[in-house]
Amino acid sequence: MQDQTYTPPSVVLATIALAMATFMQVLDSTIANVALPTIAGNLGVSSEQSTWIITSFAVSNAIALPLTGWLSRRFGQLKLFIISVSLFTFTSFLCGIATSMPELITFRALQGFFAGPMFPMCQTLLLAIFPTVKRGAALALISMVTVVAPIVGPITGGWITDNYSWPWIFFINIPIGIFCCVIVWQQLKGRIDTTAKLPIDFIGIALLVLGVGMLQVVLDLGNNADWFESTQIVVMTIIAVIALISFVIWELTEKNPIVNLYLFKDRNYTFGTIALVVSYAAFFAINVILPQWLQIYMGYTAIWAGLASAPMGILPLILAPLIGNYAHKTDLRLLASISFVVIGVSCFLRAHFNSFVDFASVAEVQLFMGIGIAFMFMPLTTIFLSNLDHKQVADASGLTTFLRVLGSSFASSLTTWIWNRRADFHHANLTEHVSIYNPGAVEYLDKMGATQTNLSAVNTLTNSQSYLMSLNDYFYMLGWLFFALIVVVWFAKGPFIKSSKAPEPAGGH
Repeated sequence: MQDQTYTPPSVVLATIALAMATFMQVLDSTIANVALPTIAGNLGVSSEQSTWIITSFAVSNAIALPLTGWLSRRFGQLKLFIISVSLFTFTSFLCGIATSMPELITFRALQGFFAGPMFPMCQTLLLAIFPTVKRGAALALISMVTVVAPIVGPITGGWITDNYSWPWIFFINIPIGIFCCVIVWQQLKGRIDTTAKLPIDFIGIALLVLGVGMLQVVLDLGNNADWFESTQIVVMTIIAVIALISFVIWELTEKNPIVNLYLFKDRNYTFGTIALVVSYAAFFAINVILPQWLQIYMGYTAIWAGLASAPMGILPLILAPLIGNYAHKTDLRLLASISFVVIGVSCFLRAHFNSFVDFASVAEVQLFMGIGIAFMFMPLTTIFLSNLDHKQVADASGLTTFLRVLGSSFASSLTTWIWNRRADFHHANLTEHVSIYNPGAVEYLDKMGATQTNLSAVNTLTNSQSYLMSLNDYFYMLGWLFFALIVVVWFAKGPFIKSSKAPEPAGGH
């Protein structure tokens, strides 16, 4: 990356404000999840309708992310950041005062759209205020925030909903947003920010909105609609595929594309992005399936399930500064490989969980995984940005973040689907053994008494064991996936951190 460092009056203050904005934005993508039943009850709608609170945010966010590069060139990086945070804060207030579900869904959609540019712009501006040799520290900080915020979100949302009221999960953004806007503007207003009045790629935008919007809705609603058994899901999938294929063809031939797909001509960007997107999707899958199993089959409350998962954020907090300061002295592919090995091993450890696993055992594995998480984001982010000049960072960050968010949506949907399907498979196998031809089963049922209540208890036990076995299978699969990613990351080519005097590399579009 070309060195175009700007030194603000206080690097520390600017960094804190940018990190807080990122934390607020990432937190808001998960904080509302545990409050859905309460919101649905207060607004008089069904639990199925309340899921649109999540879906509307995710769809709009996914649409806005790829537009970040174009928007930053049109309005300037600092202005885009200030505008995004200001409108995100204002729509948070609107979400808090919503009096009906249509209002809340509309305001959440707007909030998701304005949240889109925030993470890429935070990353871009952080890199702008750190010299090249210290950018590892900036990326380590943003990576730490990315890990911690989704953990804190459900716990905070549950605590606020239980002790206050659900509007406060949105109102807490207001003071943070105002603080971030004021401080970042004050610290970075002296930075030169070039803009260009570029033609608007209306066709590209239309295809992006249609394709990504439809795909995100399919991923969010597919499980509840029984996937391709639903005509609606089939139609939306076909529309999404056609629109996205058309979008790629159009963007590769358009003179002024809304999304710079030519970034993928760079080897490090391509393999770094693949490794980051897939590893984050797998990491997200862990955070989807483990809390669900703890709550549904182990009797944990939402908050206790969150606390059992939370230890994975402890070691990244401790190790992030060390990794940021010293990572440039070693091969980043080696650090990423260590990350994948540790997280893969943690998945294999979870694959041995049983019905008697206690809170401490779950938390210990999560704590161990934190070592891998600490070594994952910063090296991979540095790798995919390594050959890009400063002008390409916003495009690259926006596009990679979009793919990362889309990957997490795929992970969420596929995790639930695979878990249920494998559970059905194991349930069918287990029930085959509950028959008159199995002496052990006959003896067990005779001792219990073949009453309806006891037979129902046997079915409940069988169902619980089926989902446990499915959980074990899924963690084995994730473990081997992380090990496979080691191969992917070594396709990237070093060096990944250049001196500020290095010539600006060719690339881009």
